[in-house]
Amino acid sequence: MRVYLDNNATTMVDPLVFDAMKPYFCDIYGNPNSLHAFGSDSHPALRKAMDQLYAGINAKDNDDVVVTSCATESINWVIKGIYYDSILNGPKDTIITSEVEHPAVISACKFLESLGARVIYLPVNDQGIVETNTLREHITDTTALVSIMWANNETGMLFPMKEMAAIAHEYGAFFHTDGVQAIGKVPVDVQDANVDFLSFSAHKFHGPKGVGGLYLKNGQPLTSLMHGGEHMGGRRSGTLNVPGIVGMGKAMELANAHLDMENSTVRQLRDKLEDAILKIPDVFVVGKRDERTPNTILVSVKGIEGEAMLWDLNQKGIAASTGSACASEDLESNPVMEAIGAEADLAHTALRLSLSRFTTQEEIDYTIDALNTAVVRLRAISSTYSYAPSWHKSGL
Repeated sequence: MRVYLDNNATTMVDPLVFDAMKPYFCDIYGNPNSLHAFGSDSHPALRKAMDQLYAGINAKDNDDVVVTSCATESINWVIKGIYYDSILNGPKDTIITSEVEHPAVISACKFLESLGARVIYLPVNDQGIVETNTLREHITDTTALVSIMWANNETGMLFPMKEMAAIAHEYGAFFHTDGVQAIGKVPVDVQDANVDFLSFSAHKFHGPKGVGGLYLKNGQPLTSLMHGGEHMGGRRSGTLNVPGIVGMGKAMELANAHLDMENSTVRQLRDKLEDAILKIPDVFVVGKRDERTPNTILVSVKGIEGEAMLWDLNQKGIAASTGSACASEDLESNPVMEAIGAEADLAHTALRLSLSRFTTQEEIDYTIDALNTAVVRLRAISSTYSYAPSWHKSGL
């Protein structure tokens, strides 16, 4: 059996999304900015897709949703655009983010620090979230931007968007959220949360890779990252990826249609897997399950390196990860585990398991058996873990 439990890294394209995209590869292929019929043939589908995106996050008509290549581009656009507009050429001097943001946010901020910008990285509590009073302690009237993720990519922990956006606005700062791990798992309403910017990627909610978006409240002016033609109203140059946009719109529509399933079927399967894991001695799961996205588990199994566990699971056909796929080449300890103050030995043992609406009961049962077998084998050869006699005899 092959089991895919790495859905926070990427998701399979929903077959209905693929079907919606197919005509725009070969049958309707003109450049939509061209004046001839080959170009205009794609306009109805593009309008429909943009309507689906606006509806999916509850954007208003006077807001902008700009199509990008991915959330990494959207994130870089916001952070560097605000730096250019409000810090380099404005009265502000600081960007605030958290210690557990996606590498796209952290790396963009580190780059701006090399240019002289001031960046504050907020610590998280033992649940892995930034508390609102922590933000309030560090924000000032000279803060240009607060960028806090909606849901963490490794733990699934949900951050208090509405409260944090309100604090940012109280001090005259913009508020951006990386919404990548939230869309399709929990309701994402930009009006209710009152965020200024929201970034997302289609491939995280069963859409195609290579296409994402950025929401800008009330069409907020922001210096462009991509200069060239007048695509997307001149906000983001580059010939439109018509199949990708069509697919992203359909995926957004389907993601919202399946939210009830995420919070029932997917959550139940996640909880079953988590309950089985918690029966293993000396394991640590990050975050209260009711405060996480319904599909995610980040667990540390004492005495077992995360990469060793991945190896055993992979031999059984099970895909998981030790954290963010964007940092998978880095074999250092898990930064989220470090940020929450986990012991050094646990920080090297993190394993992320993330489900989707396509995960089945049979796959979870198979994974539970494979995990139990792997723990017995790997702990038996571990140099850092000693079995208690009763544990060793039980064989799990």
